[in-house]
Amino acid sequence: MDKPTIHPYIPIMIGVITLAFSAIFVKLVSADSGVTAFYRMFFSVLIMAPAFLLKYRHEVKAISKKDWLFSAVAGVFLAFHFILWFESLNYTSVASSTVLVTLQPLFAFAGTYLFFKEKLTAKTIISGAIAIGGSVLISWGDFRLGGDAFFGDMLALIACGLITGYLLFGQDVRKRISLVTYTFIVYSVSTVAIFFYVLASGESFGPYPAADWFWFAMLAILPNLFGHTLFNWSLRYVSTNVISIAILFEPVGAAVLAYYIFQESLITTQVVGGLVVLAGITLFVVDGRKIRKLFIRKGA
Repeated sequence: MDKPTIHPYIPIMIGVITLAFSAIFVKLVSADSGVTAFYRMFFSVLIMAPAFLLKYRHEVKAISKKDWLFSAVAGVFLAFHFILWFESLNYTSVASSTVLVTLQPLFAFAGTYLFFKEKLTAKTIISGAIAIGGSVLISWGDFRLGGDAFFGDMLALIACGLITGYLLFGQDVRKRISLVTYTFIVYSVSTVAIFFYVLASGESFGPYPAADWFWFAMLAILPNLFGHTLFNWSLRYVSTNVISIAILFEPVGAAVLAYYIFQESLITTQVVGGLVVLAGITLFVVDGRKIRKLFIRKGA
């Protein structure tokens, strides 16, 4: 495998930051969940199409049946991840929905162990547990409310499992297919899947106010092309576990943005939870051996 030109953690963190805007943009749209998901993916495909058709379309002939199947499954998982997550935002808060949809280490640890035989280090498990604990603290208020909030929380949790499946299938395929080709195929499959969902559910493709079209485009550009696409790039070099733990930062950013934009209050548990999440991610990212060597050199 070729070595990356930049450290994979850099694009992963850029991707996580852009993802923090996703729930905000969805809340600003007046369209139904399925339609919002459709236009997010449709505009992403339109933006990517020129680059794919001009430079990468020849790669399609070399893709194996297995990689076509895995890419298609990843696309369907991504489609229903968006549908369920966007729907969850109609029932629960931005903080709680984002927290639950980013509890991916719970699924990723099991998936990478079962399918890729990846061993989990003590550091990975401890840092993941700390970050997950912080996430639970952020949404503690909604867990106690029940009713609609609880239903929204369950939709977000199912969406979490689906996005982890999407990343696990991508982890395997991305070792053999270029970023643009893989992402274009997955986004296209996802667009088609959501299109048929919208038809079946009776949601309307339009018309919508100009503001909605702007937020559709922003969803495609920021969370998708600067978020999920950067994750797809990183999957060539790192495990799904790495991305799953990094994504736990998303609810921290989303909660802060929701506080300023929607005046969703930040209670003590959310603030403390956010700090705990950051501590868990920091523990995971920091190389303890290098730090020990640094202190030993200073002591010498």
